[in-house]
Amino acid sequence: MTKLNRALLNRALCAALAATSVTACTLAPDFKLPGLPIPSSWTTAPAAETQGAPVADLPWRDYFADTRLREIIELALTNNRDLRVAALNIERAQAMYRIQRADLLPALDFAGRQNAQRIPGDLSQTRDAMISRQYSATVGASWELDFFGRIRSLRDQALENYLATEEARRGAQIALVAAIANAWLALGADHELLELARRTYATQQKSVELIRRSFDAGAASALDLAQARTAMERARADTARYTAQFARDQNALALLTGASVPENLQATALADAVATVAELPAGIPSEVLIRRPDVLQAEHALRAANADIGAARAAFFPRISLTGGAGSGSLTLDGLFDAGSGTWTFTPQITVPIFHAGALKSNLDRAEIERNIQVAQYEKAVQSAFREVADALADRATIAEQLDARRELVKAANESYRLSEARYRSGLDSHLVLLDAQRSQYAAEQELIATRLVEASNRIALYKVLGGGWK
Repeated sequence: MTKLNRALLNRALCAALAATSVTACTLAPDFKLPGLPIPSSWTTAPAAETQGAPVADLPWRDYFADTRLREIIELALTNNRDLRVAALNIERAQAMYRIQRADLLPALDFAGRQNAQRIPGDLSQTRDAMISRQYSATVGASWELDFFGRIRSLRDQALENYLATEEARRGAQIALVAAIANAWLALGADHELLELARRTYATQQKSVELIRRSFDAGAASALDLAQARTAMERARADTARYTAQFARDQNALALLTGASVPENLQATALADAVATVAELPAGIPSEVLIRRPDVLQAEHALRAANADIGAARAAFFPRISLTGGAGSGSLTLDGLFDAGSGTWTFTPQITVPIFHAGALKSNLDRAEIERNIQVAQYEKAVQSAFREVADALADRATIAEQLDARRELVKAANESYRLSEARYRSGLDSHLVLLDAQRSQYAAEQELIATRLVEASNRIALYKVLGGGWK
């Protein structure tokens, strides 16, 4: 390539780069985030007592203190397929953003070409058949001058879509962490229920044997024996049911984790699991919702729709593009780069839209409608988030009282069973009264386990809906 050709190409590139600074604006509307269509705080929220760290900034490792649960969550973050798909979606969106961003810069291509042609004698001046060859080597550049910001709007749209995908991955991770914790807690609760059913069944077996001996001796009626067997078979059925439920819990935990969960990492008691779930700081304002991944995802989708309007508006204006190339050409390969073989082309082009049968206006209307849809979607995401937190706080407001009542109920049921057993052995009450006390005791203990599970799950749900646990 000669010095003149290189100079021409350099000037074209400099002009293109200078145009970049000229075309820094877009025709997109000024973006304004809609106001939060929710109250400033939750009516069921406790009064501010301590100033804790923002929930969205609290890593899940600090929230779940049990090392077994943390190991399972780490395993799930590595192996869960849904989370893997979310990560791949981010990479895809990032690639689309890089593609759109590349359109802002000149495209350079090198082309080496040979053109061979046989000319018959009837068409040649010498009346002899001949073969002509041409060789060329060219560096070409193409560039659209983005005076009205069409390409920049498309780039901004791709960027916001990428950021929305990143927030979707964060949301998927939070949901996965919460699902793992809930599955782990359910496993511990069902293990306790299974052990309770087994203990009750063993106790009922002994009771049946005692009453059977009394029946054989004539000291107990057939009704007493039938009633005792009824209670025993109910406990046996519960044992079988909780055994199957415990196995299903293990399968659910393995599915969420994406791999088999070692037995030493599984929860064996709900009491241990509950103690590991930390409390949240009191006095959390509703503005914390704007940091939730789903709300941020809706915001980025709204920004992308706003940028799309800019691209639709720019389509009404002329598009100016520059295409040029510089190189050398020769009839022989060895003379391709000789002096005097330089070639260059420069093709500026302007395209002015004149008639498109209303397609451009319809495309702009579509972009504006899409923006309005995203505004509604954003407001809906905020309102849904507010309700989720309000529901969790409503449950939280009474869960302590429920737990206390269940504990007192178990104490009362145990005392009632103790007294009923003493009166039965003294002959003051029938076996039916003792059996009723046993059923009440068994049901009270089951309800206490269920309530403790609800309390622990509520803390996980509250942490999730406030947008924490993604780090």
